[in-house]
Amino acid sequence: MTAEVKSAYSLLREIEARSQQYAFGIPQKVSVRRTWSGIGFRLGEVLLVADLDAVDEIMRIPHYTKIPSALPWVVGLANVRGILLPVMDLNAYINKQASKQGRSTRVLVVRNGDNFTGLLVDEVFGIRHFFSEDHSGNAQDIATELSGYLTGSYLQHGKTWNIFSMDLLTERDEFINIAAHGAQK
Repeated sequence: MTAEVKSAYSLLREIEARSQQYAFGIPQKVSVRRTWSGIGFRLGEVLLVADLDAVDEIMRIPHYTKIPSALPWVVGLANVRGILLPVMDLNAYINKQASKQGRSTRVLVVRNGDNFTGLLVDEVFGIRHFFSEDHSGNAQDIATELSGYLTGSYLQHGKTWNIFSMDLLTERDEFINIAAHGAQK
């Protein structure tokens, strides 16, 4: 080897030694925890979460027109960007008690095929993330009226979030048929 090659080689070995002295260690293998995400909302005092894909939009209560002879849980019909949106009070439909509309009241827009429906809920908490190991196949602490729409629950920070199925709701004939029974008499 020539002196020039030896010095270049020595320089490279020196750089390698310094690099290893100040280098961070190789990243440790970290276990990845699987998560599930949904839209968190409140109905009365019950915390619920719906699949993220089931909710198209979250909005404030739009201006709406009352529908004569409609069932009590039908709030009205709104024109939202050129789409007629029926707005339903989810609490009145399920628990037979109208929601108290306030500053935190929101409308969840859900789709069933080509049809959109606005669901009035007491409050929306936005996107919630849950670890898969916190999932339970059973709903927790729920009245029987609501239990037919639930598919399980998550426990997070000591609070139970029951999973609300928008599909179970929007596929029910009694939900789809909004004509008042009294109008048929």
